[in-house]
Amino acid sequence: MQEEFEEHAEKVNTLKALPSNEDLLILYGLYKQAKFGNVDTSRPGMFSMKERAKWDAWKAVEGKSSEEAMNDYITKVKQLLEDAASSA
Repeated sequence: MQEEFEEHAEKVNTLKALPSNEDLLILYGLYKQAKFGNVDTSRPGMFSMKERAKWDAWKAVEGKSSEEAMNDYITKVKQLLEDAASSA
């Protein structure tokens, strides 16, 4: 599964159109959970909006196993690739 995960992490960079911010945050949270496990830092301050949103996305998937996060990440990338293909 690790190889497939890494492959899809590369495939997401081939999308012609940038995914929505919501999709990017979902991908970020799942990627971090798969690679590093649960959040181990404190939440960024209110003036660091971008970092705070990324932290919140990672925190939202806290508790998922690495394998479960990888599987969800792969599924999300496949969905984005299919959406891109159907709109082309």
